[in-house]
Amino acid sequence: MIKIEELALPYHYNNETHFIYPTLIIDNNDLTLVDTGYPQFLPMIEQRIIALGYKMNDLKNIIITHYDDDHIGSLFDFKVKYPHLKIMASAIEKDAIEGTTKSERLLQAEKMLEVLPDTQKEFGQAFIKQLTCLKHVQVDTIVSNGDCILSNECVVISTPGHTSGHISLHIPALKTVITGDAAIVEHNELKIANPHFCLDIETAQQSLHSIKHMDVERYYCYHGGKIERAIITNK
Repeated sequence: MIKIEELALPYHYNNETHFIYPTLIIDNNDLTLVDTGYPQFLPMIEQRIIALGYKMNDLKNIIITHYDDDHIGSLFDFKVKYPHLKIMASAIEKDAIEGTTKSERLLQAEKMLEVLPDTQKEFGQAFIKQLTCLKHVQVDTIVSNGDCILSNECVVISTPGHTSGHISLHIPALKTVITGDAAIVEHNELKIANPHFCLDIETAQQSLHSIKHMDVERYYCYHGGKIERAIITNK
């Protein structure tokens, strides 16, 4: 039997508290974490998992939806502490995660820095530094659109736009989609995550449209948390 737990993780930005929502997939006794939060989030994630009654030794996999600092920030720390973990990602994201190519986000940040006004240069430089400080790990399993993973209970969905290799996860038995940043919850709507950092708005809109029209009952969004289809507004 498969189930999902939502991990609400607070972080502070501009003197405000915000949350991100990695998900934990429970497949019988095996645990799979979807995305790892910002750097230094490993202890907080461990606390949440243990508080839910699970054991860290049962964590077998980490699935990375895409390369962004709030999604892979603690991936290296997880791999160091739990070397048995299998890392899954799409082929496009794999190269950035392993450090064989610059991530699309870093390339975008470097390009944006060239045109940022002086008042925003400091932010741009800090963002680039944060991205370049991320440590690399080996990806064990490349997943593609339509792949059935986790005892065939979870279907990989290609949802490009936010990044080229972004993936989401469909769990048919639960009528659920784990969206990553292909969709966020805002005012009871599913929207594109942070359009200013979206690499391809048109493709992202297509991915969002596909997600919205799937035969599912709920969405687990990394930004905004879980939302039931019944309360989504269609504006």
